Amino acid sequence: MPDHASSSLAPVGLSPALSRMMPAFTPGTVWLAGAGPGDLGLLTLQTVWGLAQADVVFYDALVNEDVLDLARPEAERAFVGKRAGCPSPKQSEITARLIAAARAGKRVLRLKGGDPYVFGRGAEEAQGLAAAGVPFRVAPGITAGIGGLAAAGIPVTHRDVNQSVTFLTAHDASGALSARLDWAALSAASPVLVIYMGFRLMEVIAAKLMAAGRPADEPAAIVSQATTPRQRVVRTTLGRLALRADVEALEPPVLIVVGGVVALAPVLEAAGFSGAASA
Repeated sequence: MPDHASSSLAPVGLSPALSRMMPAFTPGTVWLAGAGPGDLGLLTLQTVWGLAQADVVFYDALVNEDVLDLARPEAERAFVGKRAGCPSPKQSEITARLIAAARAGKRVLRLKGGDPYVFGRGAEEAQGLAAAGVPFRVAPGITAGIGGLAAAGIPVTHRDVNQSVTFLTAHDASGALSARLDWAALSAASPVLVIYMGFRLMEVIAAKLMAAGRPADEPAAIVSQATTPRQRVVRTTLGRLALRADVEALEPPVLIVVGGVVALAPVLEAAGFSGAASA
């Protein structure tokens, strides 16, 4: 069992009883925490607690900046986000900054959109911290491929539709389409595909899936800015994805989902999330 914090500090929304149950955030340690897909209500208690304790918060481009308002007023906020086509810090530089801050005796919160270990490079940072002998904790978050699709009325599984789902990222570390992806195997084995960071490469992805045997009329959806007030959902088909149709109003971050579960969206579309559109 982990040690629990003895501090009387209680962040907004956590009762003293819950605060006593939270793990201790000791100086000289790093928390790799998930900020969820965007909606503040989808933060975990552990991440909220970490924000209220941290001395410095290193945060990504996909983190809803309203989340930072939950940090201590005295906490340093350091933006270390990456955006395609924009100057951004190297991963090695970010990891070095985490290590330096921890060695300076600070409580360091590394805040990532979604979940740190789901296409978030959290594992790379954890490896660097472990190699440097810096203690760390992972505070998992709700990944956009689950929470974001739920907000769009799309369940990732339904027993009448699929018994498996595959999450994949569209590109490798260079930003190109990953050569490691076996499109024929993915097409044949997974009835539902959830594709992160695929907006720029959607035509190529759709073409590869159709070449591997997926039908052009298979249901597909694009979810932009999931769980936020700017959320937009386009329900379409794999064939129209290959034409990059119906996407003029969409902005990253974007999720793409391909499979029969998309057809459930007209019934299950989550109340309270606006901007849905179908093609």
